[in-house]
Amino acid sequence: MLLLTEFMRPERLWFLLLVPAIGLLYLLLNGRFRPTPGRRRTRLDLVIPKDAAWKRHGAVALALASLASLVVAWAMPKAYTNVPRDRATVVIAIDVSRSMVATDVRPNRLAAAQAAAQAFTRQLPERFNVSLVSFAATAQIVVPPTTDRVAVDRAIQNLEVAPSTAIGESIYTSLDSLKLVPPDKDDPKQTAPAAIVLLSDGATNIGRSSLEAAEQSRKQNVPVYAIAYGTATGFVVEGGQRQPVPVNHAELSAVARNSGGKKFAAASQDELEAVYRTIAQSVGYEKVYTEVTDKYAGLALLFAVLSALGVISLGARWP
Repeated sequence: MLLLTEFMRPERLWFLLLVPAIGLLYLLLNGRFRPTPGRRRTRLDLVIPKDAAWKRHGAVALALASLASLVVAWAMPKAYTNVPRDRATVVIAIDVSRSMVATDVRPNRLAAAQAAAQAFTRQLPERFNVSLVSFAATAQIVVPPTTDRVAVDRAIQNLEVAPSTAIGESIYTSLDSLKLVPPDKDDPKQTAPAAIVLLSDGATNIGRSSLEAAEQSRKQNVPVYAIAYGTATGFVVEGGQRQPVPVNHAELSAVARNSGGKKFAAASQDELEAVYRTIAQSVGYEKVYTEVTDKYAGLALLFAVLSALGVISLGARWP
């Protein structure tokens, strides 16, 4: 990781040469005072028992690691770090087609998806606007972008199934919902970043092309995080007969790719919740190139404390 880091004061890294120099000096002194056969024991031999040698070596190694970390921190390193976004908008688009009542995910796909989506909204920063879009044969904005998590949770809980699947329409409607984002009071002209989290178990069978919708989403710099939800063995019962409703991964993969987003797969509620946590990290944080001096200073402190504990342990055994 150190090789991937830039430094504001790289000339200070020359002081890292002190680390091997001090380490070599320690090895020379350690060899000088080590008892040899036939040699009379010195006072140093009497003070430090033989069985504490590993503690001495460990304490010195930790002290050298602390010194190295301190020098790196002094050189003022910079690197990409994840920084929480101050503001963004996330549109949650949930498939409510009839295939979502399949029970291959307990208690059924829709109920598990509702619970996971509610947990997802709670993971997002408070200032994030969240919008809810549901889709089957058509798509509709259930909740426009808002910071009111209670309203979003209530709307998610009240979702009901309907026939057909229009993934393309869900993306276009999600893009429409972004036009309703309230302006930032501190900076009304600034447009906050946005993303669409689309959960579906099927393939488009009505409405406009999902791939064209994904391309439009890319043009607006709105990535689609597509989640293929369910298993290959899912089914629903219609007219007393089983109708298989396997998950269609191909279309959702293409949607994510064309939009500049990412495709995920989940075959259980636990897997879905894990996917949502991953997405929350992706949309809730951004990589910023910033100074990371505190990170290496913290390592230096940790190594120093451990070294001090080793020295204290040695001192506790002195006669």
